[in-house]
Amino acid sequence: MSDDEPQRGTPWLTTYADMVTLILCFFVLLFSMSIVQMDKFRAVMSSLQGALGILDGAVTPVIPPSDDVFDPADLQAQLLAQEMQMMRAMAAEFESELAGMGLSDKVIVEMEERGVVFRLADTVLFDIGKDELRPEAREVLLKVGQLLSQVANPIRVEGHTDNWPINTPRFPSNWELSTGRATRVVRFLIEEANLDPKQLQAAGYGEYHPIADNETAEGRQRNRRVDVIILRPSLAVAEPQ
Repeated sequence: MSDDEPQRGTPWLTTYADMVTLILCFFVLLFSMSIVQMDKFRAVMSSLQGALGILDGAVTPVIPPSDDVFDPADLQAQLLAQEMQMMRAMAAEFESELAGMGLSDKVIVEMEERGVVFRLADTVLFDIGKDELRPEAREVLLKVGQLLSQVANPIRVEGHTDNWPINTPRFPSNWELSTGRATRVVRFLIEEANLDPKQLQAAGYGEYHPIADNETAEGRQRNRRVDVIILRPSLAVAEPQ
């Protein structure tokens, strides 16, 4: 063969090398996710040997990942830490935006383990013992809705009351009052702020989840509230399709 004759076989070798590299990445990914099952692993290896014509006549031992190499609990802890960091950044950003809207005195943003909480006092939204939105509540909820529209997380709206009993034809107890208020806010966010109904949940908790002492007027005022929670993705509960 002369020096000027081009060498043959190089193109397929390049393709073959790329394919082997991809296969190696595939198995590294399987090991890293700790989902390798040895029987399936050997079956795949056997298929690859037959398809590629490699490793004929010899058995290549496969060493399963050991506990000291990979611990799924460590990965779960890392993912949780990243998720919490993301939610804290979201809380700080929304708090800043609400301040820019002039709503710092009406909407409190807090970071809890379950997610980012927008806390609205009942005096911002409702008259005492009522579930109809006050006129000024609409502007507040529209601005909150603008922020909520930026996220794809599930959103739970919770109604809470103090421990003073109520007994009216419309609200026989604080259960009905808290649930009615939560539902009213959800409907507003859907109908006026154009949020996705599938993203929203409504719940009423009556007086049973206080954040302050019900023995004082100030404490009771803090307990009468509506919480709008942007839930952490890992806390999302599957809903009917």
